[in-house]
Amino acid sequence: MSDTQVEPPVPHRGHRYDDGTDLGGDAAGEARAASSPVRVQSPFAPDEENLVAPLTLVLVRHGVTEHTEQRRMSGGGVPGPALSAAGRVQAAKAADLVYGMGRRTWVQLPHVTRVIASPMVRTQETAGALGRRIGAHVETEPGLREVEFGEWEGLTVPEIIARDGDAIHAWRRAETLAPGGESIAQVGPRGHAVVESLAREHAAECMGGRDVPRGIALVSHAVAIKSIVGVALGMPARRWGAIWPSPASTTILQVRAAKDGTIAETHVLAVGIPVE
Repeated sequence: MSDTQVEPPVPHRGHRYDDGTDLGGDAAGEARAASSPVRVQSPFAPDEENLVAPLTLVLVRHGVTEHTEQRRMSGGGVPGPALSAAGRVQAAKAADLVYGMGRRTWVQLPHVTRVIASPMVRTQETAGALGRRIGAHVETEPGLREVEFGEWEGLTVPEIIARDGDAIHAWRRAETLAPGGESIAQVGPRGHAVVESLAREHAAECMGGRDVPRGIALVSHAVAIKSIVGVALGMPARRWGAIWPSPASTTILQVRAAKDGTIAETHVLAVGIPVE
């Protein structure tokens, strides 16, 4: 289990790191960041000398769909539904928010340069808006798909209660599977496996000669995002349901990987930043 700390955001400009590097947000600062390694010192790092530069993961929940607006279950077992008109507006706003990270806000973070999304239509559409905004093609990762609701797909909570009684509440506490589907406890490990894979890839790039911070957007779903955060925080699965990323919100994780690619610690910088 990795050592995880929750750190407050530092959204002001002109932030200076412990090593003296100033990322003030101007063109010169960006040029320095691109041309030389920027090491973010952590006072709690278990072994700073054995760590590569930070990897920032921006987890973006898709915009609303007709199912979201009707409070119907939308899982990872079917491709749809697509974004609604309101969801497309949210996706554009989320894309602008992600583009602004490292520029207008969160200036201590690297720019997001990759976009990875679950295979669902709603996440692909949301990721498309991000990709167009930052100039990146969308990569697809099945590990980021939503929990499979099985026989509950498309139903509302009252409809599920009328059909199966208290089962939906037991499911939310990670005590059972959805009929013909998955449990919340199954989602966290496969979602966090994506984080671990990206940490290994990032460490390999750092050890290959470019030991610099990197930023990646992961476009996913409510249960998948809360489960990834829950694993990162070492929370029991029964408590993951207490984390709630609203539609089109962003959740920021900073991963500190060792030179061998293992995760030494994860910092949760923010959960569920809403679009305005």
